[in-house]
Amino acid sequence: MEEKKCKCNCKMEKVADEKLQNILSKYSKDKSNLIQILNQVQETYGYIPMYAQEEIASYLQISAAEVYGVITFYSRFTLKPKGKYNIAVCLGTACYVKGSEKILDRVKEKLGIDVGETTKDGMFSIEATRCIGACGLAPVFTVNDEVYGKATIAKVDEVIEKYMSRK
Repeated sequence: MEEKKCKCNCKMEKVADEKLQNILSKYSKDKSNLIQILNQVQETYGYIPMYAQEEIASYLQISAAEVYGVITFYSRFTLKPKGKYNIAVCLGTACYVKGSEKILDRVKEKLGIDVGETTKDGMFSIEATRCIGACGLAPVFTVNDEVYGKATIAKVDEVIEKYMSRK
């Protein structure tokens, strides 16, 4: 495989990325397949790299701007790689009233990063979310798909330490 740099200057195997080509080959070149393709790319890579956006645009014969517009419109899609452990703090009304802002502040302090960022070692990322549907457990945060309810500063410290020890 030939390694090249894409426009965002990241080193990626643009020409012969077999995973991306396998995803594209499952779909016809109809632009109505864009969201399904983006979903699969997101699941495969954990985000949607610039070179993948360019390949998808070329494959569907649409502009890269149109692909980018769809990605940035839907909050499910991300342009940045997330950490192995993605911590999401709910800032919905019930959680916010019960102190989720303090929970988020502690997560940021503990990891030394802000919302939307990933630690340098790639282990953790943080996101602020709206209601996740666990209002009875407010305040709530998740690590990947695991939900932690009735969160406290001590609980945040305990959970983050648990995941840090998994390195």
